[in-house]
Amino acid sequence: MVPARVSLVGPAFAVIGILGFSFKAILIKLAYSWAPIDAVTLLALRMIYSVPFFALMAWWASKSANVESMRRPDWLALLWLGFIGYYLASLLDFMGLQYITASLERLVLFLYPTMVVLLSVALFKKRIGGRIWVALALSYAGILLVFQHDLRVTNDADGFWLGAALVFSGAFCYALYLVGAGPIITRLGSLRFIAWAMLTSAVFVIVQFLLTRPLAALAAPASIQLLSLVMAVFSTVLPTFLVAEAIKRIGANRTSLIGSLGPVFTIGLGWWILGEAVHWVQLIGAALVLSGVTLVTMKPAEGA
Repeated sequence: MVPARVSLVGPAFAVIGILGFSFKAILIKLAYSWAPIDAVTLLALRMIYSVPFFALMAWWASKSANVESMRRPDWLALLWLGFIGYYLASLLDFMGLQYITASLERLVLFLYPTMVVLLSVALFKKRIGGRIWVALALSYAGILLVFQHDLRVTNDADGFWLGAALVFSGAFCYALYLVGAGPIITRLGSLRFIAWAMLTSAVFVIVQFLLTRPLAALAAPASIQLLSLVMAVFSTVLPTFLVAEAIKRIGANRTSLIGSLGPVFTIGLGWWILGEAVHWVQLIGAALVLSGVTLVTMKPAEGA
């Protein structure tokens, strides 16, 4: 029998990793409120601070026993997946957070498992059962409920729709990334794949920054530098490693279910740190989204 303290390691890694990812939106909103910084510059700072850690992770993963050498198709796949999954999805998310609350951003992002299902239907003609259709209906009904509430209280309807569209597009890009990442993750291993995909995305981020911003823009105030460092360590590198370890220890399905805590964490942190209002309509909408996504990620019982 596995000791209790050992058996709790996997779930603990998952919870801490999800908390770290959930904290990212809070840090981004704080940065926007503390200094006049744009999404491209903030994303560049985050990646600059993250690169040494992911380079070390890539080196460490390459030292593992029986590691396969990377071939040209692997590099091409990493180029595409790094672009769509960690560069474009992140850029759209950072841009969207200029217009909407952290709690709404996390709820919209959390729809990505439903998008994976819909993409599987569209691209691979995969058939889905009644449980999944119910899950999709719950998820999008919850989002519509939250949208309806937030639209009533916002002072900038155009900005609200722009921000929501940007974040939704980011979630869709991440879903595309997940649909295509499976085979190469299986071949390279999750740690090595994530390290190289993040390093690839860092190249896109830094190139965009150099082409569109003066180098002096990186000389942001010390408070922004600190937020960027915290975002890199505690909301990028550490949760990436912890979630990968959680998947190894307790499986992807259980880790995904624990991931349902993400929007709850962000709503709570947004209320506590950012002073974002929490209304009962938002909580009901969040509950619907969480219920729908949980149904999508749960494996059906044997014989069901």
